[in-house]
Amino acid sequence: MKVINLHQDENELIRLAVENNRQAQQQIYTQFSPKMLSVCRQYIKDIHQAEDIMITAFMKVFTNLKNFQHKGSFEGWIRRIMVNECISFIRVHKKLKYIEDDLIIGQDEESFSPIESQFSVADIQFLIDSLPDGYKMVFNLYAIEGYKHPEIAKMLQINEGTSKSQLSHARKLLQKQITTLKNYEYGTE
Repeated sequence: MKVINLHQDENELIRLAVENNRQAQQQIYTQFSPKMLSVCRQYIKDIHQAEDIMITAFMKVFTNLKNFQHKGSFEGWIRRIMVNECISFIRVHKKLKYIEDDLIIGQDEESFSPIESQFSVADIQFLIDSLPDGYKMVFNLYAIEGYKHPEIAKMLQINEGTSKSQLSHARKLLQKQITTLKNYEYGTE
């Protein structure tokens, strides 16, 4: 059995994992699983389902590792697989509803104010989790993953206007929830 050094070169680690070296695969899993569970959790409310999806996605990572072309970051490549697996899960297990409207009322994409630091990560995740699934999916893809509307529309098989509309509605709902939470914390509600 070959021993893998703790600070081994990433390319060598990937090469060994492609050759089905279980230690290399375990090292990749150990290194990236905490971050990838967070990615899955952004889309999937139930932590147990998020873990299952992450494990399924890691199986796809190891199955397709030979296709990684070392262009861009390895972590980004894994993250994309996680996001796609979450989208596939939601598509199969939930009937997503998107509001089809071409008129976006209210705010421009760039005018959304960030959530203040007074809220914990758990508070913010709770607010995002409370969004309707369609809003949540587009919000995560746009605001967290950094995809643009044409990419989101293609990934979710919706039109670009629907993606923009979902984001606008998600932001309005989040702002309303933040205001309510602030008022509750300050005792004004």
